[in-house]
Formats: sequence, C-alpha cells, structure tokens
Amino acid sequence: MWQNIFQLVLVTFLPFLELRASIPYGILKLGMPWLEVYIICVIINILLAPFVFFMLHWFVDIVIRIPFIGRIYDKIVLRTQRRIHDKVEKYGEWGLALFIGVPLPGSGVYTGALAAFLLGISTRKFMIAAIWGVLIAGTVVLIVTLTGVESFQFFLKNI
Repeated sequence: MWQNIFQLVLVTFLPFLELRASIPYGILKLGMPWLEVYIICVIINILLAPFVFFMLHWFVDIVIRIPFIGRIYDKIVLRTQRRIHDKVEKYGEWGLALFIGVPLPGSGVYTGALAAFLLGISTRKFMIAAIWGVLIAGTVVLIVTLTGVESFQFFLKNI
C-alpha cells in the first residue's frame, strides 16, 4: 500500500503531468480505490503549489543578480506586469484557477505558479487559485477516468 502511495506522489510531482496523470495511474494501473487516489493526489498537488511558488521566487532572485538577465527581467517582466495590472486585479485568482484547473498537459500548478509569478499575483491569491484549480482539475480527471473506464467496460461486455 505505501509503495502505491509513494508512486502516486512521484507521478503527481512530475511537471506537466501532476494529478492529470496520477489519478488515472492510481485507479487504472495500481487498482486503488478512486476516493483514496483522489484525496491523495489532490492533497499532494495542493501542497506542491506553495513549494513551487516559493522556489520560483528564490530562483529568480538569484538569477536576476546576473546583470544581463536582470536588465531583461526589468524590461520585459516588470513592464508587462505594469501594463496588465488592471486585468490581473479584475480576473486574478479566478482566471488563474481556471488555467490551473484545465486538465491539459502544460496547465497545472507548475505553470500556474510561473504565471502567477510573472503576473505579479500575491502568494495569497495564488494559493486560492491553486486550491480551486487543483480541485477542478482533480474532479474533471476523476470523472473522465471513471466514466471512461465504465464506458470501455460497457463496450467490452457487448462484444
């Protein structure tokens, strides 16, 4: 059992896969109960959010000390943040939550943290977006996984 949970955690930690892969993996490959898989994957993905966000801040703070990169950062990122500030304030965490919640490769906590950082979204707003986004993505992936399995079983029984 602990080995299965460890595998779920590892798959959830993978960028671009996260719970979009770990929920189907846990249910279809490991044969774990769907509720257990859902709870584990959602909790792990939510706990991943602040870690990625703070590590991103730490990494950028170090990298922008390099003069060339610091000038590019000031020119592109900070100028873009000033330009889109009104839209970020208007749609901020809810737009980000939908971006994180779309269960497609390339969206999720990792890219949501990067987007929040680049857009200048506060830690609090990012965490709200991450929690809602992970819950949305987890629920969609769970429904698709369960209905897909049941639909597939239905067709196999009729053949």
